[in-house]
Amino acid sequence: MTSIIGKTIKGQTYYYSREVARVGGKPKIISQTYLGKAADIEAAVAGATSMPDRSRHLAFGDVAAVWEMLRRLHVAEIVDEVIGARRSDAGASVGTYIALATLNRVVDPCSKLAFSDWWDTTACDRWLRLSPGALDHRRFWDAMDAIGEDDLKEIERRIVAQMVETFAVDLSGLVLDMTNFATWIDSANPRAPIAQRGHSKQKRNDLRICGLGLVVSTDGGIPLVSHAYPGNLPDVTQFASMVTELVTRFSSLLTADSGAGAGRLTLVYDAGQNSDGNYELLDATSLHFVGSLPPSDHPELLAVPPERYAVVDEEAFPGLVAFETTKVVFGNERRLVCCHSNGLHDKQSRGFAQTLAKAHRQLAAVQDRLARGRCRKSREKVEAEIAAILAPRWVSRVMATTLTGEDPAELRLSFGIDEGARAELETELFGKRILFSDKTADEASTAQIVAEYRSQEAVEGDFRQMKDPKVVSFSPMFHFTESKIRVHVLYCVLALMVARLMVREADRAGIHLSVRALLSSLAGIEETLLLYQGERGRPRARRMLTEHDATQRRLYDLFGLDTYAPKR
Repeated sequence: MTSIIGKTIKGQTYYYSREVARVGGKPKIISQTYLGKAADIEAAVAGATSMPDRSRHLAFGDVAAVWEMLRRLHVAEIVDEVIGARRSDAGASVGTYIALATLNRVVDPCSKLAFSDWWDTTACDRWLRLSPGALDHRRFWDAMDAIGEDDLKEIERRIVAQMVETFAVDLSGLVLDMTNFATWIDSANPRAPIAQRGHSKQKRNDLRICGLGLVVSTDGGIPLVSHAYPGNLPDVTQFASMVTELVTRFSSLLTADSGAGAGRLTLVYDAGQNSDGNYELLDATSLHFVGSLPPSDHPELLAVPPERYAVVDEEAFPGLVAFETTKVVFGNERRLVCCHSNGLHDKQSRGFAQTLAKAHRQLAAVQDRLARGRCRKSREKVEAEIAAILAPRWVSRVMATTLTGEDPAELRLSFGIDEGARAELETELFGKRILFSDKTADEASTAQIVAEYRSQEAVEGDFRQMKDPKVVSFSPMFHFTESKIRVHVLYCVLALMVARLMVREADRAGIHLSVRALLSSLAGIEETLLLYQGERGRPRARRMLTEHDATQRRLYDLFGLDTYAPKR
């Protein structure tokens, strides 16, 4: 039974809510809660029934879930262990700044100058108290300058070890790939040699670019090794550095009984990494590998008749047939799996048709210009123009052109598509891929080799995610020195790690969402701040969360958001 009683102490009456129950047959007080004086109770009742003067909505669900993942990974603690004690004049530790930068990259990427304004739109200040000047962009820069290149490697190694231990990530399948990112660094800036002009995969040849290599797990596409390098260097030249770091990092994890499992790990990559030196390195390691070879380099394999091909696995890989052989490749005899995919064949055929159509339009424009007899270009220049039109892959093989005349006014062009050559090309090359591996038939079946090679979509998906401007984005990058760019790479990779782990945890709980959909659902859990203005003084505040749908309730429990929710 609950009752309200008053106690008079020095002339003042204080009220309590008391609950009494029988224990062992005798009445006993089992709980007692202080309510305050009569005026306090009256004010509380008035506050509970009055309308707020104004309200604010703060980001809660997404930032709290990401912060919880950063806590489980011990990001701030690991960074501080590597870097050492914080400066006496610092607003927060270096580890805290890296965790904050990672948090922002996951949910709403912005510059460090805009960070404090973004922070004010979140509920984060309830669980992370910082002084007003701690979020100044210059404090972030100070923290970034405190991290050296060797520190970056050690930080990533320790966080990866913590991640593998905490989340039991399967390391048996690893995928390596590289990309680059455009920057806005001025051409005359000498302080960022990592940003160079090169072959931009974003088609921004007018900008300096930074290269990034990743090794990710096939279990969730989680980044395990990152490697930043100057954008003018070919990807193949960075392979050795990544493999060396890979072997160092994972051998230490396995000897530490990380639960990753015994046996040799398998590294998967594309044909762009092929070189004699890279395979000398690989053969000296304990890594298995699955790679590919350019089909046009092996015409004898392309000429094998269709009768040699057999269905691989109609259920797992519909429309895929293959045959196996061996061949000396890069200094050793390797196992080759030669595949033909109907799906790939159709895509290549459609793409080539578009390429031919473009070449046809361009040649027709040249033909019309020459037919008018007003061309001023020499024959050599017109031939060079035609050669540029025919330069795209396979076009010159099926497009026949004839240029007659010597003087500019007499030049005439005729052209056409050789349908026989096109049919021969499709039969010979389209839909075919040559995979190769050091694994024997006892160690992996044909279907397993194909599945492992196709796992490259894990790292390709990661690169697409990092180029999403809204969430888990590498860009925009507002840093213009080598050291800060490398630190930027670190927390961008950490952001990708956190996002992939969140998707993996949700997927295991039966909630199947993309990164953007998952963060969007979590962002729908907002914190409402109700403000009641009294007759004088600061307004009283009351906090509560917005209503959740069924998916949001499951995510709320999965990521332990009750720990961060406002308490009544």
